[in-house]
Amino acid sequence: MQVRRIHLDRIASVTRNAKVSPDVTIGDKVICQQGMLIAVKVLTDKYTYNTVENISGRMIRIKSGDILAGVLGHRMALKGYAGKVPESLKVGDTIQILNLGGVLGTCTAANPELGSPFDVEVLGSILTFPKLGDRVGSQATISNGKIQPSDTVNQKVPVVFVSGSSMNSGKTVAATELIRVLNHRGLSVSACKLTGVSLMRDILSMHDAGAQTVVDFTDAGVVSTRRSKILPIARGLINYLAKDKPDLIIAELGDGLLGDYGVDDILSDKSLMSCGICHIICAPDPVATYGAYTLFKDKFGLTINAISGPVTDNAVGRDYITGKLGIAAHNARYDIDKLVDIPHKAFLESK
Repeated sequence: MQVRRIHLDRIASVTRNAKVSPDVTIGDKVICQQGMLIAVKVLTDKYTYNTVENISGRMIRIKSGDILAGVLGHRMALKGYAGKVPESLKVGDTIQILNLGGVLGTCTAANPELGSPFDVEVLGSILTFPKLGDRVGSQATISNGKIQPSDTVNQKVPVVFVSGSSMNSGKTVAATELIRVLNHRGLSVSACKLTGVSLMRDILSMHDAGAQTVVDFTDAGVVSTRRSKILPIARGLINYLAKDKPDLIIAELGDGLLGDYGVDDILSDKSLMSCGICHIICAPDPVATYGAYTLFKDKFGLTINAISGPVTDNAVGRDYITGKLGIAAHNARYDIDKLVDIPHKAFLESK
């Protein structure tokens, strides 16, 4: 394998487990698996969706010619780019940046509002040299030091699950506000994002709101979650947070109830649902609300305790939810105390 040293202009947040420095050694052999780090050169310029999140959580603009460290992974976003890890890669091949966190792969579907994704040229695999005297190295991966998956939920800390009908339905706003107000009420709250595609923005918001510990699936070595593979990861994250014995865990489920990231797997899992004391659903409109209500009742056998999101922005949506579905409806921006009362009461009753 041929190797050389290069300087990185940008280090994407998805690489954070690997602790990449700005000056790295790259090799010409690339292992095409999710979680593997590669260096790429940006080939195009964009005027929308033209930033990448760095390892501090800042959004940094990228331009043609920039050298970026990213991670191979899949993405299946309805309102973003979809893509997959190619079967093989060699130096000089062209792939795309699939999300703001620096996930790299072959784009299979784009969103017209975002334009075409950035094209990038593969420069090589980013190498790590964990053993003293190792001159060959191995391709760096975000699996190093990961939170371990688990087949069981070992410690039962009460969990409030926040899910939604789709991406961009208000889940992170609701989760963040729940953390903030419950913290003000004297409860110790930890938080996690169990599904989605790697991006630090949401977990940083949770941390800023007062969560004592915050983790997501990337801390478990996963770039993007997948149906049929998410359960051991989710259980491991819940176990990790439970070790510190918080009063409550707020668990956001990224993407929608029927997406490819495995939200429905989690909501169907008895071991995870045995920890759940409250389910808050976010939705943009009454049709999405009715769909979520039907899925919870008929597929998951669960009760929705409250609905939030854009559908609760005014009385039209709230009246439908309370009058037709018989569910509490409170907006996380304008009616947060009443929304928090619901999981707070559930917590007190669970003790």
